[in-house]
Amino acid sequence: MRNRRIDFKLIGGLFFSYLLIYVAFGERQVFWYLYTAAMLFLISYTIINEKMEDDIPASQYLSLGLLTGAALYAVFFAGDLVLSVLPGSWNKMADNVYAHFQLEWFWHYLVLIFVIVPGEEIFWRGFILKRILAYTGPFKAAFAAAILNASAYFFTGYPILIIAGFFSGLVWGCLYVWKKSIPLLIISHVTFDLLLLVFLPLN
Repeated sequence: MRNRRIDFKLIGGLFFSYLLIYVAFGERQVFWYLYTAAMLFLISYTIINEKMEDDIPASQYLSLGLLTGAALYAVFFAGDLVLSVLPGSWNKMADNVYAHFQLEWFWHYLVLIFVIVPGEEIFWRGFILKRILAYTGPFKAAFAAAILNASAYFFTGYPILIIAGFFSGLVWGCLYVWKKSIPLLIISHVTFDLLLLVFLPLN
């Protein structure tokens, strides 16, 4: 276990991630360029400061990743049905989020699958969660990492993203502390994103 002194690498990673997410979401016209660059930076930061883990065979992380990604999408689908009957502007907000993440060009699909999703898992679970695990128990660490992940979306201006970021971050965080496999999380996350953004969008 690491000693109790301040973890400047953890603090630095959070600072850079919040700053980069703020900048990326502030410029819708060039969002995909900026967010891709942000993830490449955070991947590099993680690789320099933390070792990646993969403790399960490929056959297991492929099957479990597909299953958990689809199951998480099903939960979001059910949640969307509930929100659709509640008063307020939740549906409009979801439509605005879809507009922000709209996949217009082929390279958007490529960077989503090969840069953005891996980058989010490598950084938020493979770096942030892993470093928090050195100081507390697995479920407290997963909860804390999900809070930090969700709070980054405060800068996007979309409250619904904060909720979605926390819930998905908690699920993938628990999956990480259970299986210790970044490839598993990437497969799960890619499956979820493709269902949510491409094949079966909620709007």
